[in-house]
Amino acid sequence: MHNEIGSYDAKTKLPEILRRVEAGESFTITNRGKPIADLIPSDVNKQKKSAIAIRNLLNTKKKPVSDNDLCELKALGRK
Repeated sequence: MHNEIGSYDAKTKLPEILRRVEAGESFTITNRGKPIADLIPSDVNKQKKSAIAIRNLLNTKKKPVSDNDLCELKALGRK
């Protein structure tokens, strides 16, 4: 979501705006209606979240099953 906010409001509401940016929103800060700057979420947070997700996926990876184990499981299922 993208929002416009005046420079005075940006200054007075900075903590609230930063919380919203952290949650994924972005803002264009204006001065007398003229766009001056864009405030967007940092890519560093995305990279950290991606690295954590990849690590979690790798940690949940199951132990590989050997051919012998598969043969035993098949044999058990046929009884």
